[in-house]
Amino acid sequence: MIIDSLVIATRNRHKTREIAALLAHLPVRVRDLSEFPDAPEVEEDGETLEANALKKARSAHAHTGLPALADDTGLEVFYLLGAPGVYSARYAGEQATYDDNNRKLLDAMKQVPARKRDARFRCVVAFVYKGEARTFEGAIDGHIGIERRGTNGFGYDPVFYPAGDTLSYAEMSDAEKNAISHRARAVSAFARYLEDVNGK
Repeated sequence: MIIDSLVIATRNRHKTREIAALLAHLPVRVRDLSEFPDAPEVEEDGETLEANALKKARSAHAHTGLPALADDTGLEVFYLLGAPGVYSARYAGEQATYDDNNRKLLDAMKQVPARKRDARFRCVVAFVYKGEARTFEGAIDGHIGIERRGTNGFGYDPVFYPAGDTLSYAEMSDAEKNAISHRARAVSAFARYLEDVNGK
């Protein structure tokens, strides 16, 4: 089985660009659902990141017939007992923007001292093709800043600082973030699997 084309189960151009960059060393054409405007929206109602990622990948594969890759990512803040977690994308409501979510998180952490602001970003990538379903996980520890800093990236990038780093994700270049991020670690694990499948 040779996999030379892949559809990312998202219409988020930031996410597609990030994943495509992480797979750029492989001879694989990366597409996303913006090329398939009639692809159904998937309700991310799973109780785990794994469940949501698999649900999105299965839907994209069923609709396009292509090998499909999907991710679900959660920011787990230990002071908030793991929240927002699986609800990260809709932490401030179903139609929440990135700004809405960041604002709610910073408000929730307003009185929390630096020593209690530890957090972890966790990403699960699911791959589905012809009855095959696999998941790959990546995580990175860090902490929540006291304010938004930086304009690069998306999501919670302006408030998340990887452990031992003085820059938020949003203050890093794409290359710097992709060298260490939770998504990079999950996609890199998938890339190694893909290399094995393709006999590289």
